[in-house]
Amino acid sequence: MSNIIRTKNAKDKIRKNSVLRPESAPSAQALKSDTQPAVVFCRPASLRDIETHYCAGCGHGIIHRLICEVIDELNIREKTIAVAPVGCAVIAYDYWDFDVSEAAHGRTPAVATGIKRVRPDNIVFTYQGDGDLAAIGTAEIVHAANRGENITVIFVNNGVYGMTGGQMAPTTLAGQKTATTLQGRSLRREGYPLKVLEMLAVLPGTKYLERVAVNSAQEVMRARRAIRKAFVTQMQGKGFSMVEVLSMCPTYWGMTPIQAAERIKNDVATFYPLGLVKG
Repeated sequence: MSNIIRTKNAKDKIRKNSVLRPESAPSAQALKSDTQPAVVFCRPASLRDIETHYCAGCGHGIIHRLICEVIDELNIREKTIAVAPVGCAVIAYDYWDFDVSEAAHGRTPAVATGIKRVRPDNIVFTYQGDGDLAAIGTAEIVHAANRGENITVIFVNNGVYGMTGGQMAPTTLAGQKTATTLQGRSLRREGYPLKVLEMLAVLPGTKYLERVAVNSAQEVMRARRAIRKAFVTQMQGKGFSMVEVLSMCPTYWGMTPIQAAERIKNDVATFYPLGLVKG
């Protein structure tokens, strides 16, 4: 797949009947009346108004929105360039109303490195799953981090290959059943799940590493703060920043969305502890 820059929609191309956008929204005071309350929540300007393709209960939609909220808050929309992965989020550019480049499978950090080096004033981030980053892309993420590239990485860890049929991922937990581990992941046969943040923490080029989750309202707010801090780290020119987000995959976990959210808390976060790893 070639690396094609998707250009953002012009701001004047506002869709009819779309949700009120922040840049065109009147002030809360102007909206107050005896019959109509003030608007306190609306779709971020950087998030397009389209139907989702993600499964019910998937965490990608939440994470997409958090990224857009942070970009709008920091007022960096016109400077941001994302690099989308191969995986469930391969068409992330359909949801984000800013520049997005596609990369070959696993080469996302390499593409981001090239963009950042030729356009150092832009804010460049990658959005990657556990296959794109922790399997085929292991070399790229390790060396980009070791070089201290001034980019930001959003790493979505749902412990399974969601796009290709639910196969085992490097982050699949021990005992977890997948399409390729029908009896559950065996530590003797498949080895241990890969803790990417802990592995990268020893590298001097990494400046900010944190693990968060999106299984509850409280954790979503923590995830938002971590994503913001990662972008600020890049804006300050400090070096490589990365946020790992534990996300739900009800479809290939064989659970309801509520059960999947509970599994993050009770099982996944016990092996992948939440919190600051380096910063």
